[in-house]
This record gives sequence, C-alpha cells and structure tokens, in this order.
Amino acid sequence: MRLDKYLKVSRLIKRRTVANEACDNERVTVNGKPAKASYEVKVGDVISIRFGQKTLTVEVLSVVPHAGKDEAAGLYREI
Repeated sequence: MRLDKYLKVSRLIKRRTVANEACDNERVTVNGKPAKASYEVKVGDVISIRFGQKTLTVEVLSVVPHAGKDEAAGLYREI
C-alpha cells in the first residue's frame, strides 16, 4: 500500500492530499529516510511524521486496504 494511503487509512493524517503534501515537504520519514508518497509500506516499517515542533513515530503492525475507526489504532504502535 502507498504511504499516503496508509497514513489516511490508519488515521495518522486526516486526508490523503494532506499526507501527500507532507511527503512532498519531507515531513515524513520511513526507517530514517525521507519517503515519497508512492513508497510501499510494509509491516515492520518505522514511520516518523513531523507536526511543527512535535514528531510522531510509529511502527507498522498491519497493512489493510480499509479500516474502521476502531480498527485504525491497531494498524500501528507508537514508539
């Protein structure tokens, strides 16, 4: 699954277009390297997202095409 879509499905970022812009502006890193929106997310990847002064780091536990509100938090684990 593409990185921008994963960020939306997991509800880490509200909209896919916003996730796409965050990737373009190098605010998202995967395994310590800046990642493009087209990066294929795999289980075990470590994703860091910079929101101004705050950085959120998560480990990917599962990749599914659709997730409900309750299931979204189970797709990743905060580090």
